[in-house]
Amino acid sequence: MPSSVLFVIACLIWGSTFYAITLQLGEVAPVVSVVYRFALASIVLFGWCLARGDKLLPPRKALFWIMLHGFATFGLSYLFTYSSEQYLVSALVAVLFALMVFWNPICSRLFFGTPLSLRTYATGSLAVLGVIILFWNSITASLNEIMSGGTGHFLLGLGMALMATICSTVGNTLVVKARQHTPNVLLTMAWGMLFGTLLSTSWAVITGASFALPTAPKYWGGLLYLSLFGSVIAFACYFTLIHRLGTQKAVYIGVVTPVISVLLSIRLENFRPGPLEWLGMALCLSSVAWALRTPGTPAASQNLTLKKAS
Repeated sequence: MPSSVLFVIACLIWGSTFYAITLQLGEVAPVVSVVYRFALASIVLFGWCLARGDKLLPPRKALFWIMLHGFATFGLSYLFTYSSEQYLVSALVAVLFALMVFWNPICSRLFFGTPLSLRTYATGSLAVLGVIILFWNSITASLNEIMSGGTGHFLLGLGMALMATICSTVGNTLVVKARQHTPNVLLTMAWGMLFGTLLSTSWAVITGASFALPTAPKYWGGLLYLSLFGSVIAFACYFTLIHRLGTQKAVYIGVVTPVISVLLSIRLENFRPGPLEWLGMALCLSSVAWALRTPGTPAASQNLTLKKAS
């Protein structure tokens, strides 16, 4: 399938998944919803690989990196994401995920030794300014709430959303390492989601979360959509793009999905951003678009490595 088609599919699906997550909040703890989502997605993927006649056990070296990738991408990142959406509008979480465009070069620097360009520093600074403007009113209101003896849950949600983006970026880098040892995207995803499920299950047991089955139809509709479309189909498209283009080009998706998420939040969550919020979103997303115009040397070098390995 052409890369352009994979890109469009991933954008449309992920642009809607941030809202779909809100359908799974309330009846059970967020960690339990993460377990249900990736357990189901992992089963579907293993079945898919089995139907194709794939060997289900990847090379030992690949399995180590897949485990770390699964813990970061399908475990920690989604635990933080689901938890943050208890306190933040889904569109705001989606906008924060656009910051992965800047976390990716930093991870490439740490893992692969690739240099950071001056444009990366400049666009990163503009993005940070955009995020500050976007959340300024909510941050000040939350601080005033804390000073008055309140909880300030908004700041907790903001912190968890930022941690989700960092964990997801680390996972993207780790999957590049895993793909150096195995070319099978679907099998890598299946094992990664299994490891993420095991991590989330462990945390649910430790925290005493209940594994009760929800009764609301919207919960099960959201679960099926997130598991099959948001996890299996979208991630298959995304990791294929990483394999073909490298991480820094694949994250162009991060420019489009927040726009879709904002439009859905306005329509479905009664999200009404004011002038300051619109300015912040515009600065953040324009900085992302500017950053992605930078020549993708790190991404190209990673892609070359993958081609040699496969």
